[in-house]
Amino acid sequence: MRFHSPLSLKRTRHTSIDSMEAQAAKAKLEATKEKYGREIRVFETLRTSERPAETVNTEEPDDFYEFTAEDYFHVMATKKEEKFLKTRKLREAEEAARRSKMTKAVIRVRFPDNHTLEAIFHPSEAVQSLVDLLKEVVTRPELPFYIYTTPPKKQISNTSQNFYSAGFVPGAIVYFTYDIPRG
Repeated sequence: MRFHSPLSLKRTRHTSIDSMEAQAAKAKLEATKEKYGREIRVFETLRTSERPAETVNTEEPDDFYEFTAEDYFHVMATKKEEKFLKTRKLREAEEAARRSKMTKAVIRVRFPDNHTLEAIFHPSEAVQSLVDLLKEVVTRPELPFYIYTTPPKKQISNTSQNFYSAGFVPGAIVYFTYDIPRG
């Protein structure tokens, strides 16, 4: 007969609860995928302090900053494209052509616990569809929350606009936080 210390039982209990919670969360995510019919992924992001140390010497040599002939030709090529004025109708047609090329918006929502939810939306969908998805997948949907972008920190309050109008196409990183008053 083998005896376990209370500490080891406590660890085992926490581990089994965590795995049960993880299984429940996976099941909830799968159900949400089926309900909304979209591709959803969840992954954990590393904090900057957990990333491997990068090289210390990041300073560029002086010749890097010299203006070369290649740089000149690149600048001139972009100016040739902007050479003539365009009518509003032509600008709108070009904008419509750019919009039609965009077929999906990949939205990543970063949570305070360093988890990231990635979902694919159509650019013409309203941002409200992202909010509805978040209400389905968060553990405490009864708490008020808001989403925002950075920099600068801008709370997304107009959820009726589409992803293209919001500037979230072809992709965006949106941050999630609970809107709990500090008291």
